[in-house]
Formats: sequence, structure tokens, C-alpha cells
Amino acid sequence: MTHTVLNSMRFGYTLIEASVVLVILGITAILLVPHLGNQGDTELQGAARQLVADISWAQCDAVASQEYRRLHFYADGRGWCLLDITDSTFANSFDAATAVFAEDPWRTRRGGGDFIVDFPNDDRYVSVTVSDITTAEGGRDLTFDRLGGTVSAPGLGAGAASVTLSDGTDSWQVDIAPVTGRVAVSRAE
Repeated sequence: MTHTVLNSMRFGYTLIEASVVLVILGITAILLVPHLGNQGDTELQGAARQLVADISWAQCDAVASQEYRRLHFYADGRGWCLLDITDSTFANSFDAATAVFAEDPWRTRRGGGDFIVDFPNDDRYVSVTVSDITTAEGGRDLTFDRLGGTVSAPGLGAGAASVTLSDGTDSWQVDIAPVTGRVAVSRAE
């Protein structure tokens, strides 16, 4: 009797059960591996979306406050900041010690109030840099007037601008149209 009970108990999986498990694991790997290997591109796309959102915010905030707003891109490529600009400070070069940073309404950036995007200090974008910025005026700034348009001086419309974000492998380019500030995003060649 004992021998019959032991023969009827199974110790392991059948070949069919093991095959089904392997097929499920294979399908899961096929679906997940491309996404895991492409994490850097996800960071880069997220940074591009953040830039587009910040450009839109700068335009909207300039219109809402009826003041100039300027996105300044740091020379070392670590990110950008949003500044409050007046007619008297319009021509001033960027100086972090004297700059009047716009307030971050979400209080999510460094300092809990200053509108600063600093990639090395943001876990979401550690591999991303601003690899290039091109403006018609040759500077590192993008300024919006009280109507949300781009300007190079009070009352003078600005030319086109382009910002390239890179993670060392891929790049995304954010183009800003002259005067209107319309934004377009594309993968850089």
C-alpha cells in the first residue's frame, strides 16, 4: 500500500508544464529586454518633454504676469533656469549671484522655490546634457515678452532658436520658431 501511494505522488514538473513556463518567460523577456536596454533614451525623451513644458510655462507665465521671462541655458550643459527680467535688466549677462530666478510653482526643483533644472542633481536625467544651443543672436538665452513671443531686446522680435539634448548616444532637438515661440521636437541626426 505504501508503495502505491508513493508512486501516485509526483516529485517535480512534467515536460509540458516546464515547457509552458519557459515559453512564458521567453515571451516576457522578448517584451521587456528592449525597454530595459533603452533606459537612456527614456531619460532623454523625458528631458526633452521637460524642456518643452518649461518653454510653454515661460511663455504662459510671461503673459500672465505681463513681465519678461528668460530661459537661460547653463554653459556647462547641466540644464537651464527661468529668470524674471525687467526692462532695466534685459541687457544684463547671466550672473547666478544676482539673477532673479522665477518661482517654481510646483516646488519640485532645487531650493524648493527657484525654477532651476539641474540634470546632475535630478535622478530622472543624470545622463542628459544640453549639448548645443543656437540662437539667431548667438547667446544662451531664450526670452519671452508680455505676449509670449520671443524677443532679443524690448520690442524687437528674436530669430529662431534650437536646443539639443544628448545622452552621449542619442540626441533630441527642440526648435523654437522666431517671434511666436512655437516649439517643434525631432530626433537629431
